[in-house]
Amino acid sequence: MSFDLSFYNGKRVFVTGHTGFKGSWLCKILTGAGAIVTGYALEPPTNPSLFEIAEIEKDITSVIGDIFDYNKLKTTFDMAQPEIVFHLAAQPIVRDSYKDPMTTYKTNVMGTVNILECIRTSNCVHSFLNVTTDKVYLNREWEWGYREDEMLDGYDPYSNSKSCSELVTHSYRNSFFCDGRVAISTARAGNVIGGGDFAKDRIIPDCVRATLSGNEMIIRNPDSTRPYQHVLEPLYAYLMIAAMQYDNGDYAGWYNVGPDDNDCYRSGDLVKTFAKFWGDGFRWRIQPDDGPHEASYLKLDCSKLKSTFGWKPRWDLDMAIEKTVEWTKCWLSEGNIRECMDRSIQVFF
Repeated sequence: MSFDLSFYNGKRVFVTGHTGFKGSWLCKILTGAGAIVTGYALEPPTNPSLFEIAEIEKDITSVIGDIFDYNKLKTTFDMAQPEIVFHLAAQPIVRDSYKDPMTTYKTNVMGTVNILECIRTSNCVHSFLNVTTDKVYLNREWEWGYREDEMLDGYDPYSNSKSCSELVTHSYRNSFFCDGRVAISTARAGNVIGGGDFAKDRIIPDCVRATLSGNEMIIRNPDSTRPYQHVLEPLYAYLMIAAMQYDNGDYAGWYNVGPDDNDCYRSGDLVKTFAKFWGDGFRWRIQPDDGPHEASYLKLDCSKLKSTFGWKPRWDLDMAIEKTVEWTKCWLSEGNIRECMDRSIQVFF
């Protein structure tokens, strides 16, 4: 099954969470394809931020606002009159969700309600995709991948709030969009890496920070296993799902988006791979801590996405880390980040 980015040429697209890492890459792809993009989000969540480094604001209509502020969101939405909506706005950090569960639930659950209310009370949207996470499943610590019909019951406040976001989406679809006027899907993606991710408590950004500061990288859980993939992998899947269901609502549904089994890496092995591509100047050591609970084993079964769309991952983890290091060294050398991103997008697509 073929999908071409030219589908988005001239389409009006609304992106929540556009100032974040994933959102910035998504906006870069969409505007490069000729889409008319409106973004709604808080200020960039990190300093430095990919949104500012890549000057994403030059290419889109960017509105700074809280997804919990329904009135401002609705005003922005109505002005944009989008045909396609990507919902990425979230509080995405597990450890932060333990520190401030109320904000996590408010953002991740009521934020989903608010964007769906905007869609329900409008007539412009044809396709909606809610981006959640691989952590929505009740984690039984088993070694095979979770499928889309497994029980949703994330353990920590972040994971659980995204499970709730899934259920909110299911309810709205059944209650208000069963006539098919809007095609609605969710995408449950694995851990992503890529150039421009400066978030805390993420392994590759922590590797970069340790290198720049001259410190050792501390690995808390070297044996925890996660489905790692380059950020362009899930973004391609999101764009494909939203485009295909735009023309045929039968494609709407719930989809896992993750790498093949050979790219479900232990954290310690991921750091070793980063060290290989970074070269001199990177040091690391293992130092377990007594932090809050996080699942030690997590994999996704992506058979549904593959069988429905003929999709398959394009870059293995070695290539994903090589491209991440390439972006980072371009940034450190004050190279042209916009051109660097465009090259990666062109090669990938």
